[in-house]
Amino acid sequence: MSRVPGWLGRVGTRLTEMGQRWEARRAEAERAHGEPEPEPEEPAGTTGSPSYVRAAPVVPRPDPAQAVPWGMRVAAEAGWRLLVLAGTLWVLMRVISAVQLVVLAFVAALLITAALQPTVARLRRHGVPRGPATAMTAILGFVVIGLIGWFVTWQVMENIDNLSDQVQDGIDELRRWLLDSPFHVTDKQINDIAENLREAVGANTDQITSAGLEGVTVVVETLTGILLAVFSTLFLLYDGRRIWEWTLKLVPAAARPGVAGAGPRAWRTLTAYVRGTVIVALIDAIFIGLGIYFLDVPMAVPLAVFIFLGAFIPLVGAVISGALAVVVALVTQGVFTAVMTLAVVLAVQQIEGHILQPFILGRAVRVHPLAVVLSVAAGGMVAGIGGAVVAVPLVAVTNTVVGYLRAFSHEQALRQSPRPHGATASDAAPASPTNPPGPAD
Repeated sequence: MSRVPGWLGRVGTRLTEMGQRWEARRAEAERAHGEPEPEPEEPAGTTGSPSYVRAAPVVPRPDPAQAVPWGMRVAAEAGWRLLVLAGTLWVLMRVISAVQLVVLAFVAALLITAALQPTVARLRRHGVPRGPATAMTAILGFVVIGLIGWFVTWQVMENIDNLSDQVQDGIDELRRWLLDSPFHVTDKQINDIAENLREAVGANTDQITSAGLEGVTVVVETLTGILLAVFSTLFLLYDGRRIWEWTLKLVPAAARPGVAGAGPRAWRTLTAYVRGTVIVALIDAIFIGLGIYFLDVPMAVPLAVFIFLGAFIPLVGAVISGALAVVVALVTQGVFTAVMTLAVVLAVQQIEGHILQPFILGRAVRVHPLAVVLSVAAGGMVAGIGGAVVAVPLVAVTNTVVGYLRAFSHEQALRQSPRPHGATASDAAPASPTNPPGPAD
């Protein structure tokens, strides 16, 4: 038997192996260049799909985050951050409500300190030691406040009998006017209204009694708050700088320069607000008090003091105190005196709102009227009258702090940015703001 077929078989086998190696190398080269590897053909005679059918290339799926529209992603990012801020504010409000007495007492101490601290600084400049300067200022301030409270109480007690007689006369005059008015009010209808009022008072005796007991609790809490405010004021006047330096240590080191510069500016804003509000309130009380005094309205001095206190609640306090003066004039002196009292109140408040406040308070504590209304409403809802009093100075101080921190961060960014060199340096360098605030006062 010839051996040629065996030799041919071995040559064929070698050729087949070389072809397979060449195909493998070509496949590796295609994969290295990123070209897809062709699908192998199915051998003839096998079952399944025909040889001309190729499997569809696998397309990689995109990132799910990339499939979401850009606007929706921005809204989602802003949304969860707003939720975190809202939750933080809610927890903060709950904590403040739990210790409301302490917070209001400390804020009142800050306002009193802002009013008295310039006097302490003036005494220190004249060589008075810190302790005696603080004691003299605090004693003088609290004595003045106590004398005002005593004078108001004395005036009310002296005029209460005369006022009740005048109120009764005013009610009788109002009754006669209603009977003779074109509204066709009868005597029976007036008596029915009076009887309904008496029945309402008798039916709600328990509620009135419980309200009186709650009033006793309010008095105790008020006295406690006054004592806390007095002690806090003394310590703030005597050791305010050390308290501020200790507070700065609680701030992270990276943010400490900005906070250290914002603190003195916030304190100057608060001092300007309190000083300006006291001056404006005094002007309102003096001129409105003189007006109602010459109109022969009873208890002109207590009403003037009430107008002074009401000026510390922007917008709302002026309206309430002016309305009270008009009501007292209406009940005691009649319609003409009430109209004249209203004219005096409106004239003084218009002069105060358009001339005195912009001139005395200045731009440092100027707050938009809409912000005033919203802040007073929010403060009243959270903490009552005390919250309404501290709402506007809080907004003014926050506005000052935010503006300074924005300018400070912008200045820091300009300092850290690389500056160009050469002839074009003056053209390419960004312009710095005029008189930029420093990191510390």
